[in-house]
Amino acid sequence: MYYATIKNCDIANGPGVRVSLFVSGCTHHCPGCFNQEAWDFHYGQPFTEETQKTILDMLRPDYIRGLTLLGGEPFDPRNQEAVVQLLRRIKQELPEKSIWAFSGYLFDRDILSGKLGDWEITKEYLSYLDVLVDGPFVEAKKNLSLRFRGSENQRIIDVPASLASGTVVLWQDWQSQGKGI
Repeated sequence: MYYATIKNCDIANGPGVRVSLFVSGCTHHCPGCFNQEAWDFHYGQPFTEETQKTILDMLRPDYIRGLTLLGGEPFDPRNQEAVVQLLRRIKQELPEKSIWAFSGYLFDRDILSGKLGDWEITKEYLSYLDVLVDGPFVEAKKNLSLRFRGSENQRIIDVPASLASGTVVLWQDWQSQGKGI
């Protein structure tokens, strides 16, 4: 896997101060995408063991609330295994940190279908997520007043609650109080 950039102290892509990893590679090619250069799966830098260590070190300060995965497309089958390796380490070393992901895939239709690569890897990936912002960016539904979303069709999903209930449960900001999400 390659990554486009890592942002330390990001306050735009989830609650609190976060570290954001922008992975490379996306086949959605949404018109109006803010990160078109990251559509190329070989854009940026190779994602290595040293990259993982850098991200873990960035996450260690108490004021950092968690990690956000963006892209490109973090749920593309070509990216999932490397992302899961990182998430596994975060949950082992820094279990108090929340993990958010943004995906152009729909949670209930695409991700849970088991058709995005190895289902065992996808299931493990989901087990580490607190929140998923799903759905493609739709330029006609762009709304700059939305919190943590670019277009009105996108949903902010509470992943653990959704997996437990078997239905999509939307994230409520008040839930994040005291939970680190």
